[in-house]
Amino acid sequence: QVQLVESGGGLVQPGGSLRLSCAASGFTFSTTDMKWVRQAPGKGLEWVSNISSGGGSTTYTASVKGRFTISRDNAKKTLYLQMNSLKPEDTGVYYCAQGQYRGQGTQVTVSS
Repeated sequence: QVQLVESGGGLVQPGGSLRLSCAASGFTFSTTDMKWVRQAPGKGLEWVSNISSGGGSTTYTASVKGRFTISRDNAKKTLYLQMNSLKPEDTGVYYCAQGQYRGQGTQVTVSS
């Protein structure tokens, strides 16, 4: 079955960086478009970024453009999200997702 396991979250000061990872299994990762979504406290799910199956096409929500970079390693079946210049409003649970599936999430807290 589809499994997505996120890691790399934590507590970071404003302006700091984190790199999230998502280990995928149970489907053909190399032919599947992937995305990151997040959920801030008390709010609904928000799309963050997409990446095409080969990694050649990426898109971002406006609030993270220029600060976040999505990437993937198809040989390792792993999705990444490099987050730089983090802001308090980036706080939330981050999920990797494909289609209807998403992982258990990893908590990112940006606070001084």
